[in-house]
Amino acid sequence: MRFLETFQTADFFDTLVSLAVAFVLGTFIGAERQYRLRTAGLRTNVLVAVAAAAFVDLAMHLEGADGAVRVIAYVVSGIGFLGAGVIMKEGTNVRGLNTAATLWGSAAVGACAGADMVAQAVALTVFVLAGNTLLRPLVNAINRRPLHVASSEVNYDVTVTCDVESIAELRDVLVETLENAHYPVDHVEVTERGDAVELVARLTSTSVDAEELDAVVAALSRRDGARHATWESRTRD
Repeated sequence: MRFLETFQTADFFDTLVSLAVAFVLGTFIGAERQYRLRTAGLRTNVLVAVAAAAFVDLAMHLEGADGAVRVIAYVVSGIGFLGAGVIMKEGTNVRGLNTAATLWGSAAVGACAGADMVAQAVALTVFVLAGNTLLRPLVNAINRRPLHVASSEVNYDVTVTCDVESIAELRDVLVETLENAHYPVDHVEVTERGDAVELVARLTSTSVDAEELDAVVAALSRRDGARHATWESRTRD
């Protein structure tokens, strides 16, 4: 058997150390993901880290550092496909980006372990965990801050709900009123809502004066045939 001829105890224990380090560090990362009930939890992160370590360790033993570099490139590509599987789009919302990025981190930890860079693997694990835990309060604080419409780059929609027979007239009035207020209209969408119609004007502006736009909307709501008028802003994709 060729195994008996090629087996070397030192190399075998080196591989065990690499896989064990990847397993333990992947467990730390995966446990945090599992605790937060993410799609890719404990087992997924451990398997990614161990598999990456195994591939890199195999290349190191067969072709040395040059072979490991090539395998690492393939590991990065492969994790990209795996990460895409946990990203889900629900309407305008995208979920799973952080989970996909964490999988990349687990793969990087495994690659470091497979290349016998244990200290680097430990350091990377600390940074991945810090990114998923220590930065969470900062993210929550930023998300709770109100949107500053005068300086944010967002999309603005002005919506007028009107009677069916007033569509043509109010559409022209909507565009004219906004342009007179120096808010050019990119396009107007018309949506039927039972016995009423919604006219939604998308502005080309990237910032507005909230009080000024409130006054424009108030004027539109007083027009004959208009039932309701409002405006909203949302961040760009």
